[in-house]
Amino acid sequence: MLTDSLPDLTPYLRGGDTVMWGQATAEPLTLTRALVAQRAHFGCLDLFLGIDLSGTIRTEHTDHFRFMSYCGAGGNRALAKAGLLDIIPAPYSLLLRELARAGMGIDVVLVQVAEADEDGMHSLGLANDLLIAAIEQARVVIAEVNPNVPRTYGERRLRPDEIDAFVPAAFAPLETASSVPSPQEERIAEHVASLVEDGATLQVGLGGVAEATLRRLTDRKDLGIHSGIVGDALVDLAESGALTNARKGRNTGRSVAGILMGTKRLYAYANRNPDIQLRGTDETHGAEALSSIERFVAINSAIEVDLTGQANSEVANGDYIGAVGGAPDFLRAAHRSRGGIPVIALRSTAGERSRIVASLSGPASTARCDAGVIVTENGIADLRGCSLTERMRRMIAIAAPQHREQLECRSQLMGNSP
Repeated sequence: MLTDSLPDLTPYLRGGDTVMWGQATAEPLTLTRALVAQRAHFGCLDLFLGIDLSGTIRTEHTDHFRFMSYCGAGGNRALAKAGLLDIIPAPYSLLLRELARAGMGIDVVLVQVAEADEDGMHSLGLANDLLIAAIEQARVVIAEVNPNVPRTYGERRLRPDEIDAFVPAAFAPLETASSVPSPQEERIAEHVASLVEDGATLQVGLGGVAEATLRRLTDRKDLGIHSGIVGDALVDLAESGALTNARKGRNTGRSVAGILMGTKRLYAYANRNPDIQLRGTDETHGAEALSSIERFVAINSAIEVDLTGQANSEVANGDYIGAVGGAPDFLRAAHRSRGGIPVIALRSTAGERSRIVASLSGPASTARCDAGVIVTENGIADLRGCSLTERMRRMIAIAAPQHREQLECRSQLMGNSP
C-alpha cells in the first residue's frame, strides 16, 4: 500500500498528449496512480503501455484514456481481450521510431529514479530500455525519486535540470518471482544448454525455460549476457564464476540489459555494480550493436511454430497475449554472429493441443527465413540451411508423439510448396 499522497499532475499534461512510463518493475507507481486518479482533468490522453505488472490501468479507464502497446503481457491482456488495446506489431528495436513516424511521438515520460548520487545525478534504476529514446522526445519528464531503487550503471543519468517535477516515494519496487520450471521445461532447458559453449554471449527471456537453462550453465567458462531483460538467474550465473563477459567483443567484462525484472536479490546485486550495465534499445536490440557480438546465442519463445519454422509469438486462442518483441532483432543477430545460434524454445503441447502445427493459428511474428534452431522437450530441430521438406521432417520429430502422425499427413498434403 502506498503511503505517499498523490502528486498533482495537472500542470504538466495536456489533452491529446501521449504518455509513457517505465514498464514492468520500473513503473513509478505514485505517478501512474495519480494519472489514473486525475484522468478526468486531462481530457483524453494516449497511453503507451509496456509490460504491466501492477494492474494500475484497467478497462474502465477508457473514459479518458486510449491504450496502445507492443505487447499483451500482464495487465494488458484484459485490455486486449476487451478490444481496448491498439497493438503496434513492430520489432522492439524500431518501436518508438515507428511510433514517431506515425505521428505519435512521446510527449510526457514518467520515470522511477534512484536518489541523487555524489554528482547530483539520478540513475534510472531498474530500466533504461525504451526510456532513453522517449526522454529525448518528451516535452515533460516527471521523476519519482525512491530510495529503495538501486543506483545502477546505465547509459543515461538524469540531471536535475532535465526533470520538470520531482515526486518523493518510499515503497519497494515491484518484483517478479523466479518461475518454477515444469518437468517439460527442465527437459527443454537441458537441450538448450547443450547448445551453449564456453565463451558464448546469451540473450534470454524470463520464465521456467530461461531459469532452468541458466542454472545448467554454471560449469561453463567466460559466458556473457547481452539481453533485453534479465532476472535473478543472472546472479546465480555470476556467483558461480561462469559469467565473466570476457569474450563478448563488445562491453567486455560487463553484462548488458535493458530492464531488471527480478526480486530484491537482483536489485541488491545491481546496486552500484559496474559489472551490470543498463542500456537503451539501440544498444540492447540494435543491429549495429548486436552485429559485433561473436557466439551470440539468442534464446526466445513462441506460442506455436509451424512445420517450416515460422513462429507465432502474439496470439493464442484468438487472444493477444504476447508480442513481436525483440525476437526478430535477436534471432537475426544470432544468424549473423560467428558461432551464433538462434533458438526458439517451447513446449510441444498446450493441454491437448500441439504447439508444433501445420499452419499457424495467429500471425507469423517470426518469418521462416529467420528460423534457426527449434527446441522442445522432445529434442532439437536445426532448420538452418534446410529445404522445406527437410524442415518438415525435423519439426515433426520434435513434436509430441501423439501428434506426429497427423502432422505427417498434413505435411504430405502441403508437399514442398513455397
